[in-house]
Amino acid sequence: MAELEPVWPPRPIMTERLLLRESEARDHVAFVDLFSSPEVGTYIGGAQPREELERKPETSWRRPGVFVVELDGEVIGMVTLERRNDGPPDRVRPESGEVDLGYLFLPEAWGYGYAAEACSAALDWFARAYPGESVVLSTQSANARSRRLAVKLGFTEVQYYVMWDAEQWFGVWSPGTPRG
Repeated sequence: MAELEPVWPPRPIMTERLLLRESEARDHVAFVDLFSSPEVGTYIGGAQPREELERKPETSWRRPGVFVVELDGEVIGMVTLERRNDGPPDRVRPESGEVDLGYLFLPEAWGYGYAAEACSAALDWFARAYPGESVVLSTQSANARSRRLAVKLGFTEVQYYVMWDAEQWFGVWSPGTPRG
């Protein structure tokens, strides 16, 4: 199974409205804003303390699989494709980790279709870089917007499970899956 490092960083990805690129030190403030936002933290365990985030090294956000999402030169969010082992205990391949799609956007960017556009572009890149490899996604069942986006992106519901004191939705995407 291929790791993300050999093809990282990709060239910046342009969509109709967005730019997806590797993170840089200048993105530190945007990441602090994202992770300290109470609205963003609603379904991911809460907002993190801003002071702690500000003390992190500026390069701590820079790692394979993290795409910064820009609109008109301003960071509005992030999309991640990272190999992990979180999700239901009976995962498809728990011993090797699966590539997990994650996304966070600033509240002022919600409701405009940016997450769908950015995630779709990231999945297209992934399908070209790692032909035939599937991607998984977990989100709290209570996060109806995130579940709708997952289905729109072509994720198929596999199961529900409980983690972090909340019911989670788990889905799988495979290259070539039609999008809604």
